[in-house]
Amino acid sequence: MLHSTLVVLAMTLAAQQPAEYPFVVRNDIVYSKVGDRELLLDAYLPQKKEASPAVLVVHGGAWRFGNRKQLQGYAEALAKGGFVCFAIDYRLAPQHKFPAQIDDCRAAVKWIRRSAAQYDVDPEKLGAIGYSAGGHLVSLLGTTGEAPTEKNGHIDTRLQVVVAGGAPTDFRWFPDKGKWCEFLMGGDLDAVPEKFYAASSSAFADKDDPPTFFFNGTEDKLVPLPWSQSCFGALKAAGVKTEFHKIEGAGHIEAARNPEALAKAYAFLRAELLPQTVQAKTPSE
Repeated sequence: MLHSTLVVLAMTLAAQQPAEYPFVVRNDIVYSKVGDRELLLDAYLPQKKEASPAVLVVHGGAWRFGNRKQLQGYAEALAKGGFVCFAIDYRLAPQHKFPAQIDDCRAAVKWIRRSAAQYDVDPEKLGAIGYSAGGHLVSLLGTTGEAPTEKNGHIDTRLQVVVAGGAPTDFRWFPDKGKWCEFLMGGDLDAVPEKFYAASSSAFADKDDPPTFFFNGTEDKLVPLPWSQSCFGALKAAGVKTEFHKIEGAGHIEAARNPEALAKAYAFLRAELLPQTVQAKTPSE
């Protein structure tokens, strides 16, 4: 009996440890074209024999800086865990005003689903992870995804899970009328209120949204906790599975690479996209 119990315990512990896969990276893949501008992504491809869930990786940089290499560490860690990852560039402000950024993210979601067979992706299992501006964009993807319609080219834009770190999620109220955000919106809250509303992931939260994990530093001065907690609270009120991990004492940059937060984030993605399908039997079975 003791031997059987130890065997079951070992099997259970092994099942809880994610497998680690070798992976290859394909760079500079065009996923969309806007005018003369080609939008690029890098694909991180685990060497597996079956179709895998995919994760869209969206960089930060205050909507005006950064590129697809910024969250390379996230993509590599997830590829080792068996996810096909697509790290994207998107158009940046102030040259390109909102909603260009979220439009590009939606174009990437469509491209991934159209290209699923080519990259051994399970199109029914698509998540997203982002930090800072990228966290905002993936949270907005999560709350505004739509079933296939003629409007979206008959391609599902809904995600199955979202991880949003350091994410601004509500733009509907600011003491300065949103003047700080004119570089992104093209005006303040009085001039373009519809854009501030459209950028607010918390405004669209409902019961059909995907499970969402947030993480944020308690000392983040760029994205204070309430800015992320707005969407978290709206999702929770709607009955959506959601978690919020606070990183005590961390500022904005420190939180982006906090090992505990990232471990929880990756585990959240695994739980939704790579659920355990085989349970170890107990000795009595």
